[in-house]
Amino acid sequence: MINMVNSRSNVQVKEAVFITPSDPTPSHVLKLSAIDSQLFLRFTIEYLLIYRLGRASDKRAIVARVKDALARALVPYYPLAGRVRARADGSCLEVVCRGQGAVFVESSGEYSVADFEKAPRYVSEWRNLLAFEVTDVVKGAPLLVMQLTWLSDGSAALSVGFSHCICDGIGSVEFLKYFSQLAVACQYDATAEIKPKPKPKPKPKPVWDRYLLDPTPCTLQTSHHPEFTRVTDLSNFSTRFNPDQLTPTATTFHEWRVNELKTLVASTSQLSISSLTTFDVVSAHIWRSWARALNFPPQQTLKLLFSINIRNRVKPSLPNGYYGNAIVLGCALTTARQLTENGLSYATELIIEAKNQVDDNFVREVVDSVSLSSTRASQVPDSVGVLILSQWSKLGLENVDFGLGRPVQVCPVCTDKYCILVPVQDHSRSIKSMLAVPTEAVGRYEQQIKALE
Repeated sequence: MINMVNSRSNVQVKEAVFITPSDPTPSHVLKLSAIDSQLFLRFTIEYLLIYRLGRASDKRAIVARVKDALARALVPYYPLAGRVRARADGSCLEVVCRGQGAVFVESSGEYSVADFEKAPRYVSEWRNLLAFEVTDVVKGAPLLVMQLTWLSDGSAALSVGFSHCICDGIGSVEFLKYFSQLAVACQYDATAEIKPKPKPKPKPKPVWDRYLLDPTPCTLQTSHHPEFTRVTDLSNFSTRFNPDQLTPTATTFHEWRVNELKTLVASTSQLSISSLTTFDVVSAHIWRSWARALNFPPQQTLKLLFSINIRNRVKPSLPNGYYGNAIVLGCALTTARQLTENGLSYATELIIEAKNQVDDNFVREVVDSVSLSSTRASQVPDSVGVLILSQWSKLGLENVDFGLGRPVQVCPVCTDKYCILVPVQDHSRSIKSMLAVPTEAVGRYEQQIKALE
């Protein structure tokens, strides 16, 4: 199902059309993997890229270029033009590939580039920049939605929504990079007529091969998978995280700040600075600051969930160009008392431990578990006490140039209770976090995130 967002904000839709593949594509049904088919992945990955332009830009030519590039990109990535449904035997999902198409929207808005340099005022303030909101992809909704919005200062916003059940972050950005190469490879004159240029150098061919992450004929082991375990709610968690009671925040961790966090962790643990990643220390600091700000009961179980790329953790490794979901959830778990009273190194070690336990056996256990019809419904991460963190800063979104230059801002369309780590323009060793917290705790959270202890 697709909903057109009501325009209570300042965005006006000029055109909404289906873009189909530019050349004939295979007509068949493709099976999705067990990981693709998980219940908790049935939502849309929504990127918002902001481009600084002059008012003299030829909007008509740019729109024509985007449409043409999208149509051509959908040829090798033709499943993105299909529709998802559940298989008749209930085992997993599948994609009906008939060239049905993706959605393209052109709109205009009263925002300027400066509006995206800080957090939105409320969770859904930028929702209309991706006006077609996919609420249930299994009911025949498009798997890809793209919206180009002209801003009041002549700049542009490109919003893109991918159904998560057909690709993960890495796969979606591989598509965007290919799309942008195609867009740059064509030049338009004032009448928007295409003047072909040499085709871009071939990229690795998109690889479907979802069977590589199908269940294996083996017995489930007894390894503990806390990402799926239920915990007792001691803190009225769900009510506190109602979207209407959340306020978005944005925090930039400059390189010097990241180095401070690494130095602090190394000085209070057996970990060396060289072994620590930016993700390790920043995610630990965010998790700990979040827990301190929210004043959870001491015995409340808290989890930090984050995606782990398994392309090179399974045996054999997945092939280059695999754009399906090649992720499992890492889970750091502790109590509120332990997280808030122990130092930053404690949270960092929990995160590193969660990453290190993900190997081929761990992945196969998850695949087998989520494939069992008798337990599939229970294999959904519990929301109680959970902070979900997604790292977009290493995907390459800051390099998606479809002829307008590199984006000056990368953001999620909606800043909600999931923490998104995004890149900072021209500062590859810096990182920005975007997270909404209960309004009554915003001041405490911002104070904690600035502290170093």
